[in-house]
Amino acid sequence: MPSSTILPAEWHPQAAVMLTWPRADGDFAGIFDAVDANFVELACAIAQFAPLIISRENETVGLQQRLIEAGIPPDRLWIYAAASDDVWARDHGPITVFRNGAPVLLDFRFNGWGGKFSADRDNLITKKLYAAGAFEGCTLESVDFVLEGGGIESDGIGTLLTTERCLLAPTRNPDYDKSGIESRLKLMLGVDRVLWLKHGDLLGDDTDGHIDTLARFCSVDTIAYQACEDTSDPHYALLTGMAQELAGLSRADGQPYRLIPLPLPAPIVDADGRRLPAGYANFLIVNGGVLVPTYDDPMDDLAIAHLREAFPDRIIVGVNCRALIHQYGSLHCTTMQIPAFDRRR
Repeated sequence: MPSSTILPAEWHPQAAVMLTWPRADGDFAGIFDAVDANFVELACAIAQFAPLIISRENETVGLQQRLIEAGIPPDRLWIYAAASDDVWARDHGPITVFRNGAPVLLDFRFNGWGGKFSADRDNLITKKLYAAGAFEGCTLESVDFVLEGGGIESDGIGTLLTTERCLLAPTRNPDYDKSGIESRLKLMLGVDRVLWLKHGDLLGDDTDGHIDTLARFCSVDTIAYQACEDTSDPHYALLTGMAQELAGLSRADGQPYRLIPLPLPAPIVDADGRRLPAGYANFLIVNGGVLVPTYDDPMDDLAIAHLREAFPDRIIVGVNCRALIHQYGSLHCTTMQIPAFDRRR
């Protein structure tokens, strides 16, 4: 693969944001109305900043009408029929790189976070959307390698941030050791270096520690991360260890990163008393804005204030994800950005 391959940062201008709409008979069946409303709120928030590419199993016309009535301009909506297993577009959507300046959608294999859940239909969504013309001007390449978008963070200039627990899980790419995976990442994504975190986890997370729930690039020199100040909380040791690791990382120029801690919301549990992975690092950077998950928690406002410090030139918008977190994911997990590109090439 040519050395001119670039994995853009999330703050690169975006042509659209992809969503996979929830199914009434899917994992959210018991709270579908609340999650459906959550998705409408999320779609409206995204549409303030970027067009939407939405896949839905059926009733695409009815969904389009609902979203238009909710205030989204028709010319910012592209809705396609595609069967799905779940809603987590961050992980079954394409990872876009620029190769010699042209956008290439890398369709990695998605195996349900190491075989934990069914993923056959999700694994076909990108191909179906591409065949339907959803990604006009882009090239699609299928890659026989398991990689989820939530498992990596790019600064856009050659540095990748990830976690060992996720990318080294033997249920993903068992034929590769750490050095082999790092070599593949550098080759496929055009990065120069990979920063690996050993620590960090949110209770209830079933992705094996996706980086997008833990630590996020806000700029080439700034990382916002999920912190925990309560010594009695089970997260304290997990997240303090990660904070120490982040403090020891250096940028490519040898300088330390500016670190911005994010508060931890009060525990949210499911019907069985299992703690859900609610956190604030699962935000979405989208053109002139940043969408932040909120949970009807006193810490919501503090998290937004800290992210306003990280993104002083962007509009910060809170999106209530209290219903969404009941399937162990939050705002960023539901989205996948498609970077903007020069169509005159």
